[in-house]
Formats: sequence, C-alpha cells, structure tokens
Amino acid sequence: MSKQALHTAAAPAAIGTYSQAVRCGDTVYLSGQIGLDPATMQMADGIDAQIKRVFENLKAVAVAAGGDMDDFAKVNVYLTDLGHFAKVNEAMAACFKEPYPARAAIGVASLPRNALVEVDAVMYKVQPR
Repeated sequence: MSKQALHTAAAPAAIGTYSQAVRCGDTVYLSGQIGLDPATMQMADGIDAQIKRVFENLKAVAVAAGGDMDDFAKVNVYLTDLGHFAKVNEAMAACFKEPYPARAAIGVASLPRNALVEVDAVMYKVQPR
C-alpha cells in the first residue's frame, strides 16, 4: 500500500514537517486544524470564530481527498478550556449527520499559535477504481 500526501490551498498551509492529510489505501488521516484563515494565515478571533474556521478547514482537506465530512470515522478535539466543549458539540451537530464519527475531547495546556481549539480526523473513503 502506498502513502500519498494531500494538499489544498483551501486550507492553511502546513506550518512544519507534516502534510495536511495522508492517504493510506482507503483511509485518510487529516492533520489537526486550528482556526487559521488559509488566505491570510491569521487566527480567527475568539472561540466561536475559531471553531467555525477549524471545521471549514477540515472540510476543505476532506474535499481535496475526494470525500466530505460524512466520511469521517473519528475526530479528536483539543481544547485549552473544556468549558467550550458545548460550543464544539453544537458545531459538530451542524457539520455532521448520523451516524456521527467517533470522538475524543482532550483538555490541553496550549496549542500552536495560541489557538483555543484544534481538531484532527480520520476519514474512510473508498478510492475510485
């Protein structure tokens, strides 16, 4: 099985030695997204705007991988304040339909660029034959 790096200009460019996503067969591993605007590479202001931008960025990478967020099997949510979990849950309810992806929510001390939230995902997408 080959490993293929995926990239789209519709999501923030990688800030370091990683790919936006990597396809291994029918599974796509999406790197964590924070609330950066891909056009300006500036952080969205406040938790609500960051949550919205995170899911927009993940969607852009999913589309570049030939799928969409309905193909997500697992998401990991990292929050600097677990008090914002309800807001993430509301955003996820708007982004996903049943069956929802599996999820973990983890409280962390800090995130890159002083982000308030980061989300990564694993997507299952059968490749066109």
